[in-house]
Amino acid sequence: MVGVQQHQMPLMKRSDLGLVFLVVAASSFIAACRQASPDSGELMSFFVTSTQAGNGGNMGGLAGADAHCQKLAEAVGSRKRQWRAYLSAAGEGGQPAVNARDRIGHGPWFNAEGVEVAASVEDLHGPSNNLGPKTSLNELGKPVGYYHDMMTGSNPDGTLASGDVTCWNWTSTNGRAMVGHSNKQGSCCGDRAKSWNSAHKSEGCRLSALEVMGGAALFYCFAAD
Repeated sequence: MVGVQQHQMPLMKRSDLGLVFLVVAASSFIAACRQASPDSGELMSFFVTSTQAGNGGNMGGLAGADAHCQKLAEAVGSRKRQWRAYLSAAGEGGQPAVNARDRIGHGPWFNAEGVEVAASVEDLHGPSNNLGPKTSLNELGKPVGYYHDMMTGSNPDGTLASGDVTCWNWTSTNGRAMVGHSNKQGSCCGDRAKSWNSAHKSEGCRLSALEVMGGAALFYCFAAD
């Protein structure tokens, strides 16, 4: 009996070692597959800003807003080269008005988790886009939460909204901003509360005024390339 036990013990040890080897090999294979897959920065072509670009509605104009999109995207590994803020602006200095829909490329666009939010400009501004509380994520892949008011200065079709709605073309804390609801929810404004880009005007362009109705001087960014 003693002899049998002495022969069995080495066999069990070899079996255990083989099992450990298989587990390690499987883990290494899975890790290699994950590394071979594109990360969120590679896939992402749309996000909600996680931080404000300047002082409330004053973000240095469209150029400053675009630069903020670029900075946030690059910080999470994006290789997209042309990030644009989804903002409309009034004509000035002999220059024509700018429509947000004309600045963001042609699509399709994907959030930080690789989920498609819209296939084209037409889809983005139609009833079937995939924006909402679970898909309108910031560049870190996190939901927006309470601060769902996104500055746009736009009509539902993505063109410049009328009136004082762009914080003086995004260069001032004076004026007001047209905002959309990133979660397509709200009780402020009837059916327009469901609009992702044109729900209502803000109380003002200072951060404190934007916060009154659920804003934090945030906006949408799209990759145009």
